[in-house]
Amino acid sequence: MSVILKAKNVRKVYGTKSTLFPALNSVSLEVHKGEFVGVMGPSGAGKSTLLNVLSTIDKATSGSIVIEGKAFDTMRAKEMAVFRRDKLGFIFQDYNLLDTMTIQDNIALPLSLSNVKPAEVEQRVQDVMRQFGILDMANKFPSQVSGGQKQRTAVSRAMVTNPALIFADEPTGALDSKAATNLLESLVQAQQERHATIMMVTHDAFAASFCERILFIKDGEIFTEIYRGTATRKVFFQKILDVLAMLGGGLDDTI
Repeated sequence: MSVILKAKNVRKVYGTKSTLFPALNSVSLEVHKGEFVGVMGPSGAGKSTLLNVLSTIDKATSGSIVIEGKAFDTMRAKEMAVFRRDKLGFIFQDYNLLDTMTIQDNIALPLSLSNVKPAEVEQRVQDVMRQFGILDMANKFPSQVSGGQKQRTAVSRAMVTNPALIFADEPTGALDSKAATNLLESLVQAQQERHATIMMVTHDAFAASFCERILFIKDGEIFTEIYRGTATRKVFFQKILDVLAMLGGGLDDTI
């Protein structure tokens, strides 16, 4: 299985010389094509910092990050912006939809910015809306749909460009249990049918149980990782809880 993301000795330090705070300390990891990877850990462990640095939202203090053979430290700002638009997908807890655009137009936006032909945009948007069960609300606005439907729209927008890697930051955090389950099942479906590669930060063991592999972060370092393998989701869920109990600390991220 090919490596999509490779990070080596990644460090992120905040503050000034007198008040330095190391959020990440020499983190190295790989994510392979088609994987669904979760990132978990106690409050303040550095989960969201790791996601932000790996996804180009923030810049590492040192270390190397390579996605699909492209090294971040060799990219100029303009090249990085194009790479982010074409190769990366983002799903956030608060949806980040444009209220003045319809569901369909929100999903089409990244394709429109890439100058994809209108006929192809329409086809790809229709396909992804159908897969995520929101085709019948194409002409509605975000204010007219539920939280779960908004998040499905956000996922569709992330998927429509067929990105090399999708970063999801607490995607179920604002959803009720039913909507969260539906969304997670849709992500697994996208992984299987679209061969999507997903890296998801979550504090929720139930959400994490849908992943194939979990990286546990503690004090800015990878503490351990576990694989689901052939285990049932119920068994994997308990295994996740066991590791979280060992880690200790709150599970709400503050970094």
